[in-house]
Amino acid sequence: MSRIDIEDILDRYLKGEATPDEIERVDAWLNQHNAPGDQWKQMDKTSRDKWLSGLFNQVKDSAGINGSKVVKMHPQRILWRSIAAVAAMVAIVFSIYMEWPAIENKINPLQLTVLNVPANQKKQVVLADGSTIRVNSLSQLKYPVVFNRKTREVYLSGEAYFDIKHDATRPFIIHTGKVATTVLGTAFNIKEDNLLHTIVVTVTRGKVSVANGKQQLGVITPNQQISFNVVNNQLIQKDVDTKQVIAWEGDIHFDDISFADAAAQLQDRFKVKISFTNEKVKACRFTGTALKADKLDDILKVICALNNASYQNKPDGSILIDGAGCN
Repeated sequence: MSRIDIEDILDRYLKGEATPDEIERVDAWLNQHNAPGDQWKQMDKTSRDKWLSGLFNQVKDSAGINGSKVVKMHPQRILWRSIAAVAAMVAIVFSIYMEWPAIENKINPLQLTVLNVPANQKKQVVLADGSTIRVNSLSQLKYPVVFNRKTREVYLSGEAYFDIKHDATRPFIIHTGKVATTVLGTAFNIKEDNLLHTIVVTVTRGKVSVANGKQQLGVITPNQQISFNVVNNQLIQKDVDTKQVIAWEGDIHFDDISFADAAAQLQDRFKVKISFTNEKVKACRFTGTALKADKLDDILKVICALNNASYQNKPDGSILIDGAGCN
């Protein structure tokens, strides 16, 4: 971070235009490094701004950046050199503080637990802060055993449903490739589709901010979705039926549905290829419910019994459905 960047942040802070994250960092830095002792904690906002403004002007004057191209020499050069040294130290300390999260990750990397979910299975994880994550099959989640930093961060590859405990002091961040989803406390679904090169974020409760690196993609609320293509950077934000999006996480309701459409839902949930020997059996229609805890074999046995069909598990892991069809 350059000196100009630091000056801009301090200037916005004094004008009341800084972001919440910048305000938090400046306040923490002042509390730890440059505040006038315990008196700082007793100051109100007006007093703090006045004190900081004086320091800011002093730093700018000593650096010769207040618009004047001529630096006036004070008779007591030692004093000026001391002020300049203090100003330089302030800039260095502040710069280090602003960049500290990245520095800390390099010096003391987080120890992460890795969860890999096999095909046809789902796993649930309860994090140290009480947040719950339901991870879909063929997905990977990396998370720390404890959250001991200013942010709560996890890493997802695949699909998962998040129900995050609210903590206004520590945002929760999910990294999916270069896309970061930031929340305070809410419920939402993230799906990474490597075939379509998309990352899809859908909110069921609360508010979620989605970014690609430093690029803000959008903020979404319940029943809204952001779909981002990581190859061509195409962004789609729209309203959706969240019940359909998170159907994989709960029960499956087959309401007067064709066998072909039911198979498509089962393929998506269990990540397995299902094919048919003929069109007649695909057209069979039925109504029923599969509980979220049911295994694929149990579901297929019931559906095939309803539709005068049978199924076979192939050596490559796929499933073939055969039958004469329905009357």
